[in-house]
Amino acid sequence: MEQVIERVGMPLDTFLEAFNQQPFELINGAQKILMPGVAGPNYILRLLVRWLEQALTNNPANIQGELFYEMTFVLPEAYNPNWVTGSRTPDLMIYLGNRWADYIKAHPDWREKPYLLVPDFVVEIVSPNDRYSDIDEKVDAYLADGVRLIWVIDPQRRKATIHTPINDQPLHLKGDTLLSGGDVLPGFEIRLSALFE
Repeated sequence: MEQVIERVGMPLDTFLEAFNQQPFELINGAQKILMPGVAGPNYILRLLVRWLEQALTNNPANIQGELFYEMTFVLPEAYNPNWVTGSRTPDLMIYLGNRWADYIKAHPDWREKPYLLVPDFVVEIVSPNDRYSDIDEKVDAYLADGVRLIWVIDPQRRKATIHTPINDQPLHLKGDTLLSGGDVLPGFEIRLSALFE
């Protein structure tokens, strides 16, 4: 008897049409509906965008990168770039070095698609309507995708969790602890409590 393997995902044009009807992320083959944001987490996002843009523009370590927020990246099938096997919409993401410049050179039509490139760094800000099991599943997906640094910021509990592929256990932060970019964003640090003032 021949074994039938179910193909995960959908064609890119079908993904775009479905996403326009109801924004979602495609994680482990399941569509996870994106909920509308609320003001508190969005304000924290605004602060992070401002500070990270400054760090990328004026930094002694000469870190080069491009920052985007509330934008979707997709995982195309290895042998068919028009087949989406997964998608993520982090609150904030950064592509480091020449990765972004190389990407737009290789994809002249990049403006008409979601990004087909996994970021180096992502931030998820927990909203009151988020479920921790969904956030945890998304962190696992980011790690499997190859994201090098993940910050999960929880304004309700005034905490942050740092995930990297080289550490089995996440780092939990609270209080006045410094939130650091580590090896991915060397020299970038902010006091965690400053996000919640």
